[in-house]
Amino acid sequence: MADGVYRVTEVIGTSGESWEAAARNAVETAAKTVRDLRIAEVLRQDVVIEDGSISSYRVRLHISFKYEAGD
Repeated sequence: MADGVYRVTEVIGTSGESWEAAARNAVETAAKTVRDLRIAEVLRQDVVIEDGSISSYRVRLHISFKYEAGD
């Protein structure tokens, strides 16, 4: 792995389908405004319950991206 500096930020994705879809939503949305995403680490998973049933899945992620070198 080449030398570099990376920043880690936290995002939360949601989905009515699954935790996997919630994570995908978070990464795909972040990728629209942050370049060079590298790693996503799942910190926490939870669900929202309404009327005794799961209404949505939530995933809290740390995502990292590389700082660009200013040549």
